[in-house]
Amino acid sequence: MNLTTDNSKSLGIVDARDWQNQFDLLSGDKSDEQGPLVTMMKEVLQQHPYPGDVDPGSNSWVTETALDLTARYQPQFVFLTYSRQYFASRFEQPSKPEWQKMMEELFREVEHFIAESGFTPVIVGRGGVTPLSGVIDLSRLDGIGVNTHWSARYAGLHEPSTADLKQLGADPNLERIITKNEFLSLFDGDPQDGQLLPEYLLVARRGYAFNALGCTMRKPTMIPDAAHHVPLFSPIGGASDLTAIRGVIDDGLQQGRKIALIILDGVGCDDFQWEFSPCGNSRDWFCYEPGDAQILTITSGRHRIFEYPPGHLFYASDAKEKSYPLSGYFTEIPTGTLGDEFSGRSISVGNKSMAMHMVTGADLCVECFARNLYNQGTLGVIHRQDKLEV
Repeated sequence: MNLTTDNSKSLGIVDARDWQNQFDLLSGDKSDEQGPLVTMMKEVLQQHPYPGDVDPGSNSWVTETALDLTARYQPQFVFLTYSRQYFASRFEQPSKPEWQKMMEELFREVEHFIAESGFTPVIVGRGGVTPLSGVIDLSRLDGIGVNTHWSARYAGLHEPSTADLKQLGADPNLERIITKNEFLSLFDGDPQDGQLLPEYLLVARRGYAFNALGCTMRKPTMIPDAAHHVPLFSPIGGASDLTAIRGVIDDGLQQGRKIALIILDGVGCDDFQWEFSPCGNSRDWFCYEPGDAQILTITSGRHRIFEYPPGHLFYASDAKEKSYPLSGYFTEIPTGTLGDEFSGRSISVGNKSMAMHMVTGADLCVECFARNLYNQGTLGVIHRQDKLEV
């Protein structure tokens, strides 16, 4: 299980329906590398154009693309993310019947993949959504308020003035203000871990979000709920919290099972359609939002909140020669994940951009190439080309 991928040779293929371009993922330079997996990936992308984040067929695209890639590559581990219901509720609040219909359609897609592939599922809901009650405006502070990566409940505060802290301390919609050292202590971090942490982490009350640097351009109607527990469906063993899921999957793979880790965005305990066990999604007051740290915690088996923490100055790493230019704010691919360390074949497919190829470690990855709901096509990433004989 301890095999680490050399991602310096990863390839990215962008499919915009009318054309395809191939890139070195690390540098962004065009690549003309050829091989059976390059041909396979190009064919899969061409046959499965992405319909869009909120399109009713978005989750079906995940299922059909994953089944196609599974049939071609024959993996032992599959990572899937279904996100259409999360995006559909983010900017337009659905009625209860509409939400129930979305949940039923979502679980039909999950059931279809399981039935057709024969994989043993481990399914995790990432937490439900709740209506937006109000916005905490950080745009007029003396310091810099930062809201990162679709986060709602957390914001970073950098270089605040005394007046800023006094104003925020009196804001009834703030649940707490946490210092850098307090946040480090919560996750047993050392000073080296705190390099990207803001001086203060602001925590909004349930239903409130921030207006700050880094916010998406569209005002949300629904935001992630503060979920201390998320639903877990696992016929091969339970997990008390997110960090224990990795061990359950490792054991299943070692027993020769084909495992599908299926992540459901916007799905909490009240939404889950099957029997489930509550799984811890928090440490003390901190609840994971549906961001990359939550998935990294699941795929690594340990808390990894410090690599891209909430409220960090994400633009500080921007440069003309930025590494991984197709991968958003990431400057390197995290190691130690399930796909990264699994010696067998693995794939990931999902309608959540960047997460599929950056935090799963899978050999082959297919995801939507979309930003702020703007559909730019599909992205296929090849991290490993040496497992065809495995």
